[in-house]
Amino acid sequence: MSASAFDSTLYGLLWGDAELAKLFSDTAEIKAMLIVEGALAEAQAKAGLIPEDAAAAIKAAAYEAMPDAQAMAAGTGKSAVPVPALVDAFRKEMGDDPAAAFVHYGATSQDIIDTALALRLRQALALYAERLRAMLGALADLAEEHATLPMAARTYGQAATPTSFGAVAAGWGRPLLALTRDFDRTSTGIARVSLSGAAGTLSAMGPKGPEVRAHLAAALDLSDPEATWHTDRTGITALAAWIARLSSALAKIGEDLLLLTHNTAGEVRLSATGGSSTMPQKTNPVQPSQLVALSRFAQGQNGVIQSAAAQREQRDGAAWMTEWLTLPGLVMAGGRALSIAAEMIPGLIPVPDAMAAHLDDGTGLIYAEALSFRLAQTMPRPEAQAAVKALATTVREQGGSLKDAARAAHPDAQLDDIFDPVAQLGTAPDEARAFAKAVRSL
Repeated sequence: MSASAFDSTLYGLLWGDAELAKLFSDTAEIKAMLIVEGALAEAQAKAGLIPEDAAAAIKAAAYEAMPDAQAMAAGTGKSAVPVPALVDAFRKEMGDDPAAAFVHYGATSQDIIDTALALRLRQALALYAERLRAMLGALADLAEEHATLPMAARTYGQAATPTSFGAVAAGWGRPLLALTRDFDRTSTGIARVSLSGAAGTLSAMGPKGPEVRAHLAAALDLSDPEATWHTDRTGITALAAWIARLSSALAKIGEDLLLLTHNTAGEVRLSATGGSSTMPQKTNPVQPSQLVALSRFAQGQNGVIQSAAAQREQRDGAAWMTEWLTLPGLVMAGGRALSIAAEMIPGLIPVPDAMAAHLDDGTGLIYAEALSFRLAQTMPRPEAQAAVKALATTVREQGGSLKDAARAAHPDAQLDDIFDPVAQLGTAPDEARAFAKAVRSL
């Protein structure tokens, strides 16, 4: 197995995400940093800090240059940041052009790296938004189509009362709706420029510093924080927490489907399954398993990022490096989970016969709660509960059905609707349809 499953050739179709991987390559990082350097020069020229012709030359060269990552490796290993090696390589590519002297003027490595990261994360979040919309649409379709399809709701792994498959789908989707509502705030916290200079004071640029930062933000279509955020990692930690929440919501779907597709339940079928190397009869629930595994990975990465949020003084190299080690994997995990879910959800196939069989195995005990509330209309509720408990015990020990036992014990009670699963769905259909409507209104 390679060091990272996300860029493994062998595991590529299982964990890889080609669209996101493009944003977390050495090439993508170097190109993003060069874009920032070019935009910085242009911003400084607008503020009158460097000559306009020098800025034009730097910006043009930044779009054409592509320093070799391998050639930069020694310098990166020595400095613990890639920017000094990048600037050296960039200046060499500019040759004798006097404009090269103005490259990276007054900035510090973290300004370039964090701003370049913001550019790439913005693209990553655009992919997230697209996939999240697709998955929510598929869940809305399921919820609406199956709003009244009865199935057993389970607590502690045991049948509790009736619900509908549409309500289950809505339950999967509601946390995702909440995440969409938080998406803009999370994106805003990431899409901001970093330009603070060596110690966060922009002193090398003098009084022109804030103006340069504003121009740089406008050029890159990022927000201007109007202050340093070298050690203020709230945008990064908020993103990490958002992805962790997303991963948990997707893992909930995976965990439920691992049970619903199990051969002892068989209430849902997957359109895509995996095979066994030795058991030809197996159809393994690969996609639900992937969602659970990716979530566990994401929770761990999020914890590491949160632990690095308390950064020392005006720059904390160790904490910053910790983000480099964990954030790409976290973004890859969340994005891959979204793509898996967006592919899997439209292909879910409910099995009504299996749902009906598990809803009522002939004993009708799943309707015990409803029966106790019906009897409580004509007797004190504690007595009604005790009566139904006694009937349920008799059914479990002696056989028969709760319906027949209840009719025999309470011949005058109106009980037909009590044992009708659709009549006992409660708010399930309304919740399913309300969720679908909320998705459609996004």
